[in-house]
Amino acid sequence: MRSAEVLMGSTRQLDLIPATPADRVTWPSPLLPALAGLLDEHRDRDLCVLASGDPMFFGIGITLVRLLGPQQVRVVPHPSSVSLACARLGWPLQHTEVITLVGRPVETLHPAIQPANRMLVLSADGSTPAKVAKLLTDRGYGASTLAVLEQLGGPGERHVTGAAATWAHREVNALNVVAVECHADPAAPLLPRVPGLPDDAFDHDGQLTKREVRAVTLSRLAPVPGELLWDVGGGAGSIAIEWMRTHPTCRAIAIEQHPERAERMGRNAAALGVPGLQVVTGKAPDALAGLEQPAAVFVGGGVTAPGVLETCWEALRSGGRLVANAVTMESEVVVADWQHHLGGDLVRLAVHRASPVGGFTGWRPMMPVTVWAVTKR
Repeated sequence: MRSAEVLMGSTRQLDLIPATPADRVTWPSPLLPALAGLLDEHRDRDLCVLASGDPMFFGIGITLVRLLGPQQVRVVPHPSSVSLACARLGWPLQHTEVITLVGRPVETLHPAIQPANRMLVLSADGSTPAKVAKLLTDRGYGASTLAVLEQLGGPGERHVTGAAATWAHREVNALNVVAVECHADPAAPLLPRVPGLPDDAFDHDGQLTKREVRAVTLSRLAPVPGELLWDVGGGAGSIAIEWMRTHPTCRAIAIEQHPERAERMGRNAAALGVPGLQVVTGKAPDALAGLEQPAAVFVGGGVTAPGVLETCWEALRSGGRLVANAVTMESEVVVADWQHHLGGDLVRLAVHRASPVGGFTGWRPMMPVTVWAVTKR
């Protein structure tokens, strides 16, 4: 750092550095759109970028390596805020879930809100802890305990604790980490990450892949971290949403021709913790043009529409999975024909649910669903 010709960082970070001959560049806001230009402007000079803690843990180092390549960046890490927080709390780091809300909506926390789960939340600013407390309370986890750790490792370090339901600190220091121990209220709904959430977890108008069929469908789609799903004919978005809930890096694009359903799908995604779901309003196959190549495709609506299966199969990468569900006789004929030519598995699901019959209980059948699953070789 002493030999650097240019120092880059936030105002807070630059103020901590004693006087040097180096030029000082304060990060603009927003940073990411301007970063490549800043680096290019100073490309012939010795450059030092200031970062807190471990730059490779949700930090600026990741972006610099992506832009410049690992050979052009020397990273000097120090204990991250996560390591310091676990040290203060006595929590085992390997059993603590870490989630960043920097540049992300608070709803991102939903999948991690599970009974007895511990998580560390990297705050966007001083209002984040209050937003976390409200989300927990609204979800039925008001008994959860929060510990806000401000300015970790600095002379102004301070800890503020309390319960989510009675959280009274609307603003704390902007540099903070929120430690959460989740405790469910007795009536709190259980929403695990395993596919097959209750049907009433989704707002829908009846266009919903039902719970039992959804679990089987997702098992055939086989979500893999980092992969992209197309959910064609998304309806309530249940398949795309549950795909994304399996891992934070799973991505999905849901295509829905009805605007009101597309809007509802976005609300469902936020309520279930995957606000990053990309919703495309339009009719397949035209709406599929130009979309990023998928690793898996689910066709839940439009199986009989001309060109839909052809377009999906053509777009699918090698090794990708296609799953199509058929409810009507006409759609069954289509998937049976495709299975005859391309192979794969055909499975017919018949689900019966118990319901009252007078003073007794009987079985009421749901419409059977034929599931065709095939891998592209």
